[in-house]
Amino acid sequence: MNRLIITAALFSVLALTACEEKTNVVNVPVPGPAGKTGDTGAQGNQGNQGNQGNQGKTGTQGAEGNKGDTGTSGDTTVIVTPPATPDAPK
Repeated sequence: MNRLIITAALFSVLALTACEEKTNVVNVPVPGPAGKTGDTGAQGNQGNQGNQGNQGKTGTQGAEGNKGDTGTSGDTTVIVTPPATPDAPK
């Protein structure tokens, strides 16, 4: 029985040692200092002219004007003649 416990313990240690993964160390390159700023680019071309806008809506009709002043009376004389009498029948 003593050998069984020792054998089991030894087997467990060997099994755990075989399952261990090795740690991979990856060296990440460190970037160097920034370079100088590049030259300013050329100015772009002028854009196209926009389309003409739509015609506006017709306005509302204005208010009606005030009534004008009454004119002065004229110097005209009206002559009314009586109607002619009809001729007697023949």
